[in-house]
Parts: sequence; C-alpha cells; structure tokens
Amino acid sequence: MSLGSSVFFSETTVSCVTGPLDFFIINVGGSRYVLSQELLASYPETRLGKLACCSRDLALELCDDADFLENEFFFDRNSQTFQYVMNYYRTGHLHVREELCEISFLQEIEYWGIDELHINPCCRERYYRHKDQKETSKVRKESEVKDRDEDFVGATCPVFRRRLWDLLEKPDSSRAARTFGTFSVFFVVVSLINMVLISLDLGEDFGVSSFGISAPLLFDTLEYVCVVWFTSELALRFLCVRDKCRFSRSIPNVIDLLAILPFYVTLAVECLHGGTTELENMGRVVQVLRLLRSLRMLKLARHSTGLKSLGMTITQCYEEVGLLLLFLSVGISIFATTIFALEHDFPATTFTSVPAAWWWATTSMTTVGYGDIRPDTTVGKVLAFLCILSGILILALPIAIINDRFSACYYTMKMKEAMMRHSEMLKRLARGSMGETGERGVGGGVNLRDAYARSIVEVLRLQGRERASTWSGVGEEQWW
Repeated sequence: MSLGSSVFFSETTVSCVTGPLDFFIINVGGSRYVLSQELLASYPETRLGKLACCSRDLALELCDDADFLENEFFFDRNSQTFQYVMNYYRTGHLHVREELCEISFLQEIEYWGIDELHINPCCRERYYRHKDQKETSKVRKESEVKDRDEDFVGATCPVFRRRLWDLLEKPDSSRAARTFGTFSVFFVVVSLINMVLISLDLGEDFGVSSFGISAPLLFDTLEYVCVVWFTSELALRFLCVRDKCRFSRSIPNVIDLLAILPFYVTLAVECLHGGTTELENMGRVVQVLRLLRSLRMLKLARHSTGLKSLGMTITQCYEEVGLLLLFLSVGISIFATTIFALEHDFPATTFTSVPAAWWWATTSMTTVGYGDIRPDTTVGKVLAFLCILSGILILALPIAIINDRFSACYYTMKMKEAMMRHSEMLKRLARGSMGETGERGVGGGVNLRDAYARSIVEVLRLQGRERASTWSGVGEEQWW
C-alpha cells in the first residue's frame, strides 16, 4: 500500500469523519467481519469492546492498522480462530473444536481479551485435559531433548565423544548402536533370570557340577559379568557427557545407579564380615538391599516405548490415581467397620479385629478375594456383595481417563522418536557424513539416505494413522 492510501490515519481523515461509529468492519488476516458498536460495547473487557469505546488515538494501539473512512480495523491474526471469537460476540458462547491446538487457541483468545473461563461447559473438560497433556508433554520433551542431545562443540575429542554418545543413546544411529542396545537388553534379562535362579537354591540339582562348575559359582559369575556390563555402561555415559550434574539428576541414570549399588554394598559388607553382631546386623541390611536389584527391570524403559508411556501416564494421571486411592480408602473404611460390627460376635468368626476387616475389605473391593477372611452371616454376605460391586464401580471410574491418557502419551512418544530419528538423519546428511549415494555411515554400515527415507515414511505413517483415528471419532487429536 502507498503512503497516500486512506488506510493510514491522518488529520484530513479525522476531519472527514463525523458522528459516532455505529458499525465496525473487523479485518482479520484478510477476512472481513461486520459488527455493531452496541454488540462490541457489551463486552468492554475484550479488545474489540475497548476498541468500540475508545477514542481514535487509542484505537491504533489496539489494532495493527485502521481505515477510519470505512470504519475498518486491521488485525494480523489467525482468521480461523477469530471465527470462534465472532461466535462468542454474537451468542455469548465460546466453543473449541477438537482439531484446534489448545495452546494456540489460548494465545489467540488472550490477545482478543477473552478469558479461557468463558469456554462453554461442553468443551471445557476436553480443553483443559488436552491443554494439561500438551503442557506436560512439552516440558517433558524439552527435558528429554536436553538429556539426549549433547553438544560436544569445544569439548575434548568431540568427534569421538559424539560417536560414543550415539552408540550409547541412539540405537537407530548405526548397526553398532543397535547391537549395543540389544546386548544391553540381553544383560538385563540375564540378570533378572539369574536373580530368580539364585533364590531357588538349586545346588547340585542344577546339573553342572559334573563339569566341575557348581551352581553357586555359575550364578555368581553371571552376576559379576552383568554388574560389570552395567557399571561400564553407566561409567561411559558419565564420562561422555559434559554436564555431569544434570546427568546425575536424570531419573534413568539414578535408576541405573540404584540397580548396581546394592551389589557393591553387599560385596563391601561381605569382605568386612567378621562374625560380630554389628556386622551380622549389617548383613541383614544387605539382604534387604539385594531386593533393589529388581530395579534392573526398569532399565528396560530405555529401550521400550511402552514403559516410557506408562511412566508418563502415571505422572500425568496423579490426580486421577489419587482420587482412586481416596475412594478406595473411604470404601474400605466403611465396609471394614460395618462388617466387623456384624461379624465379630459370631462363633468362630474370622473377623477378629478391625485391621483384619480392613484386609478383607481391601481384597474384596479390588476383586482379588483371597478367601482367608469371609463373612458367615446372611447380612454379612449381602454386605460383601455390595462391597465387591462398589469396588468394581470405583475401579471403573478412572479407567477411561487413564486409557485415553495412555493412548495420547504412547502416540506422543512414538511421534517424538520418529521425529528425532528424522532430524538426526537430516543433520547427518547435512554434515555430509556419507559422501556419494550408497556410501555407508561411519562405523555402522547404515545407508544414511535410506535411513532418512525410512524416517520420513514412519512420520507420515504415524500422522496418517492419527488423522484417521481423529476423523473416526475414536482417537485424539495430533499431539505435536
């Protein structure tokens, strides 16, 4: 537009306009809407309401441009979202469609001066639920990206450390990295199986004594080999990263440390064991510490998208889980005290105390039903039926929310991993790490262009699946 255009406000423009403005033309992103001054003035707390009531000097502070001859005001904003703002001015109801991004929608309505509390009740629950999920996923994604993407520029041996980091943390970067990840999972499984076999105390029945190897010696050897692998893996990661403090605070790394720490504590105590009472008591503590070896199973979360999604779901659904525990606690207390009052005077009753009644109510409401404690009277059996029925209803209440959250988290994790692989392949291609077509990646035997093409296909497949589930009405909207 030229400077002489009537769009720009000038003194001559003011002199040509007389009388109050009875209508406004709102131009948002090229789309024009006509609104009356009376309608806009009924919402004085909004941007357009202030525009209808303010002077022309202040009007230019509320819009991007204005043509006072035509009473047209220009806003460089999203015209699609403004349709919902228009509907709010005309009907007083603010709705949110499912395919809109909640974060972007919130930014738009905040610009127009509309609070999210005005969202209609039919859309409010879904809006807040999706908004919380996206905000949580965004924070977690940023933290995980910081944990996985290390910057080795300016560090000692940057090329070697980059390759080592890709080998340890990015199984899809090369064939060697996939092999290393396979070995890591293999040693976790072997360690868990070995822990189970040690508890069986097989002794000579294991069938290896004829080869000159006793069962305890074999189990101890496997334990030593697995711990050496886990220790080496953690030490290499620790030596590779630049920010040691952030690495030490990472939850997966804390789990790795707790998985091997009981072994070294047990080894130190056994070496110092001299038969004294203090050391014998310490030996009992070590037996308890050995139980922490079960944490090695959590190491599989590094290689399992499902376990990561489960952890994210539990983190995001802490309110629903807390309500579930609260409902169960209230129901257990009510049914336990009631059944104890009905059954404790009955001959040969199994309800000897209120804690025993708590145990019965817990197993009944969770539909486990051990049968070690059971009512004998007719009224007690009716109460037991009500207890079991209440437990089923209480457990079923948050299942839909948790299942919905798990599906969204699982899709988010799959999409994030696909996008990270796509971005990694794009960076490696940009660095020119393969040269001519068909050249293999360094140290991995992976054709980078083929891997890049596969990453694109994977992203498109996930996006197509999500669009199909959204249009069918059984899925959620896209989570990126």
